[in-house]
Amino acid sequence: EVQLVASGGGSVQAGGSLTLSCKVSGFINDDADMGWYRQVPGHECNLVSTISPDGSTYYQPDSVEARFTISQEKAKNTVYLQMNRLIPEDTAVYYCAVPEDCSGDDCCARGQGTQVTVSS
Repeated sequence: EVQLVASGGGSVQAGGSLTLSCKVSGFINDDADMGWYRQVPGHECNLVSTISPDGSTYYQPDSVEARFTISQEKAKNTVYLQMNRLIPEDTAVYYCAVPEDCSGDDCCARGQGTQVTVSS
């Protein structure tokens, strides 16, 4: 069974930065991308960023492009999300997941999330 535990969230003012970590345990396909998602209560789960197994390619929507950076340390089974120039709209619970193993809101239900709150 795969366990995904996100941490590093907190409360910051707009313009601030946070780095989230996701510790992965259990078996994951070596060819699988890893992803970060976020969800505001009562709203849908949204993809934030993905990274390929070798770290060479990634995807980010326009809403976070140039502000967020995804990375990973395979040796530590950890995926990171560096978030800069945070805005109030980034407020959400952040989760990590394996994109090929989930869809829709299920991607925000695969592990423990971490709350990010950005105040104006």
